[in-house]
Amino acid sequence: MKRGLDTYSSDQVAALRIFIAFLFLLPISYRHIKKNLFQHFSGFAGMGIFGNLIPAFLFTKAETMISSALTGMLNSLTPVFALVLGLFIFKQKVRTLQVIGIAVGLGGAIGLLSLGKDGVNNGNVFVGGGLVVLATFFYGLSVNIIKAKLSGINAITSTVFAMCIIGPIAGVYLFTTDFIHRLNTMPHALESLGYICILAILGTALSVMVFNVLIKEAGVLFASSVTYLIPVVAMMWGAFDGEAITFVHGIFILVILSGVWLVNKK
Repeated sequence: MKRGLDTYSSDQVAALRIFIAFLFLLPISYRHIKKNLFQHFSGFAGMGIFGNLIPAFLFTKAETMISSALTGMLNSLTPVFALVLGLFIFKQKVRTLQVIGIAVGLGGAIGLLSLGKDGVNNGNVFVGGGLVVLATFFYGLSVNIIKAKLSGINAITSTVFAMCIIGPIAGVYLFTTDFIHRLNTMPHALESLGYICILAILGTALSVMVFNVLIKEAGVLFASSVTYLIPVVAMMWGAFDGEAITFVHGIFILVILSGVWLVNKK
């Protein structure tokens, strides 16, 4: 996302991410789009819109305000919202320890945001961080939709069907912007487009398939706990790209992950 934003607007990066993922999956769509699956259309649409389309735009907009490392760190709130939404919308049972975990995780997120952009206070940091938190809210909604409505559907089929719903929407929007002009005139347009292709194929099309398998095989909370690793990876890439990572960042990450651990503790 960060390298894509070197050339394209945040909305264009998001639309490209979804549209390219759709084009990547299109050749196998004929195997997975069946008439009998249209009864699950609302589930596929919910998965695509809340789990991919909206978060893509929220994340790229956030990247214009906060560092990519901080963005990845805040992504660890996903299992917290998976639990909260499972409780209030999907009527799952919740334990006191999980409520404590939610409070701890949110406290860690607020602590991270208080550090500001790259460790320096910035007026936009709470707006950017809020966009990421909102995206994790939608991720939490999506994983619950997948478990509740699509648990009997093959993971690849779910991914392809969802992308076939949101991909054309993203494509139509993309070509109403000045994307073609930037592609033809900006000096690093092709390089940025290459990074977005990596984001779309590896970070969306293929990873969503694997994540859907995990949700169905291991459950919503366990699957969303892959975010234990996301802050670590985010810190590594952020440091590699020259972003300031401080000891205090690490402390607040541990606070968030402690909350996630309490949410999942049995």
